[in-house]
Amino acid sequence: MKNSEGKTVLLEIVAAIQQNKDYLSEIDGLIGDGDHGMNMNKGFTMFGDQIKDKDISFTEGLDQLGNMLFSKIGGSMGPIYGTTFMAMAEAGKELEEIDLKGFAAMLDAGLASLQDVVPAQVGDKTLIDTLSPANEAVQKTLAQGGGFADALREMKTAAEFGRDSTKELVSKHGRSSRLGERSRGVLDAGAVSCCIILCTMSDGILKQIGA
Repeated sequence: MKNSEGKTVLLEIVAAIQQNKDYLSEIDGLIGDGDHGMNMNKGFTMFGDQIKDKDISFTEGLDQLGNMLFSKIGGSMGPIYGTTFMAMAEAGKELEEIDLKGFAAMLDAGLASLQDVVPAQVGDKTLIDTLSPANEAVQKTLAQGGGFADALREMKTAAEFGRDSTKELVSKHGRSSRLGERSRGVLDAGAVSCCIILCTMSDGILKQIGA
């Protein structure tokens, strides 16, 4: 995918968050504050309005989105997603063409940067449970010599599996961690929003590369 043509993918992610804002808040309300969808919708909508009339690349947009979320939305999700997107942007900012190698480096940088600032690990019922297996799937496809389209489809499958895995986990971080065993049986809202973002990104890039 040409980096310069990635704006469409970003706007599709914005639309996906907007369409799922009530669902995200509903999930969050079961064991958390219930404002995840509202906060995510606020940040992504502001970003969408900011770039809709601008000519920006995929990585420029990710950086602007990260900054927007970091500074403008409440709770922990702003800094978490902000850190991830800005790290992805930094890793890919020199790329004219985003291929599997470049995308893998971007996704890996996003996860690594996030894990530098949050203690959560796979199994703690957070968005790490979605992001980590998605990254692992992309890195595995790259290592095995697979194609970009294959990696994107594997990323989507892994993200969905990771999201679903949080339902039977006990929360270890955030407000929901106070519930202990009572947090079991509910999906983690951050894992769900991360899955929406990664799956929409996968679908959008696949369209861009004609796969």
